[in-house]
Amino acid sequence: MRKLSVIAGISYFIIFFAAIFANFFVLESISKDPVVAIQENDLMVRFGIMAFIITVVFDVVVAWALYELYKNHVLSSLSTLFRMMHAAVMGVAIYALVLSLKSNNEADILFQVSTFNTIWLIGLFFFGIHLILLSRILKKPKFIAWFLIIAGMMYIIDTSAHFLLANYDSYSNIFLMLVAIPSIIGEMSFAVWLLRKKSF
Repeated sequence: MRKLSVIAGISYFIIFFAAIFANFFVLESISKDPVVAIQENDLMVRFGIMAFIITVVFDVVVAWALYELYKNHVLSSLSTLFRMMHAAVMGVAIYALVLSLKSNNEADILFQVSTFNTIWLIGLFFFGIHLILLSRILKKPKFIAWFLIIAGMMYIIDTSAHFLLANYDSYSNIFLMLVAIPSIIGEMSFAVWLLRKKSF
């Protein structure tokens, strides 16, 4: 059980750092100057794609480890399925970034990035459900459980808002903050707790 806890905790941190690189260095660079990023800095884009693939791989590892840790809980299987759905959708989304490497004009590149983001958003809806279920499975520490359920709700609300609000872009920074704060606090606190947890 201790080994599973450490595996889950380390995997969370791998996901965290790989996602930061892929999102804030690679996707941002593509959005700022699509043609230059694809044609002149394509190696960085390729590393970004690999970073996203790594997040999917370790997402599956986390799903497996958490299932093994809490498999006696009635919600564990359902929680695992929703996380696996998120990983599967994310895997499909990455293909759009691969296609962007074959594009040679700004409109096509941005279209592929937009496709990636849209598909990923659908996956995050499932991930939000996973976090809510995980909070019910975890229960203690209450501090972490509460942040996980808030983060889960924010993922669901943000994805829904993307598709329901025609003027979502006007509120995008607010939604980003509402998702990022509880998610970072809840999931990173959970990762640290898993690494420090001695017994279950």
